[in-house]
Amino acid sequence: MNKLLIVGTVAFDAIETPFGKTDKILGGAATYIGLSASFFNVKSAIVSVVGDDFPQEYLDLLTDRNIDISGIEVVKGGKTFFWSGLYHNDLNSRDTLVTELNVLADFQPKVPQDYKKAEIVMLGNLHPLVQSSVLDQMETKPKLVVLDTMNFWMDCALPELLAIIKRVDVITINDEEARQLSGEYSLVKAAAKIHEMGPKYVVIKKGEHGALLFHGEEIFFAPALPLEEVFDPTGAGDTFAGGFSGFITQSENVSFDNMKNAIIHGSNLASFSVEKFGTERMVDLDKEEVVSRLKQFKSLTQFEIEL
Repeated sequence: MNKLLIVGTVAFDAIETPFGKTDKILGGAATYIGLSASFFNVKSAIVSVVGDDFPQEYLDLLTDRNIDISGIEVVKGGKTFFWSGLYHNDLNSRDTLVTELNVLADFQPKVPQDYKKAEIVMLGNLHPLVQSSVLDQMETKPKLVVLDTMNFWMDCALPELLAIIKRVDVITINDEEARQLSGEYSLVKAAAKIHEMGPKYVVIKKGEHGALLFHGEEIFFAPALPLEEVFDPTGAGDTFAGGFSGFITQSENVSFDNMKNAIIHGSNLASFSVEKFGTERMVDLDKEEVVSRLKQFKSLTQFEIEL
């Protein structure tokens, strides 16, 4: 099996949406990415850090999904990264109520020896210097490096962010972030500007309106599946990234045409993630449901037209 190296937060979240609220629950970018990628025939490892307040049952949950957790450092006497957010009625906008970096503030990632030659590297949303440190530890050049980032790093660590963007093959960001990073309102122009920064492929996520994939002059659009209920959008983008990178790792194919399939797989898994709070839906999900919904995606997007 091919290897996927996942870097990102393993964390606690407390979430409030119009449909309810939670106390501290399992969250973090690497958690969602790992759970999503576990639906593919790959070996994956998470590089992250938690405090000794992090329950063993959560670590067991990851290992039960065949995720290597030897790269998750447990800091004695430390507290795990915690984020709390309040979503507005449209579920597209939210307010951050609490951010406690805790052990993440001094995080020095250590890539497990078995994964220093991983074929695919998925750099989840973290400080750009941490992302760069991971690439510095790789013993061979990965087939594909995927980077996820956000506007926070554009605001407070732009030079470091631009440096890591030069080193990756794929960047995944949302439409608002693409506009901020590029200074262009048109997403086509934004993608072209971001191409010039280094990545060969630009994925722009548009939430309930799907995702766009850009490669030079080529463009592909994948819709999001219309859902009756969206309960909690936290982690949807990370679940998308896990599906995208998991499929690419399994298929060993980094072509533009195969990335179209990867976008669909990512969108499909993200559609489950939003149906319950936190990681609950991804934990309960089985492969039959995944395949059944993929068929829905196929019927949603395929048509014949006479020209």
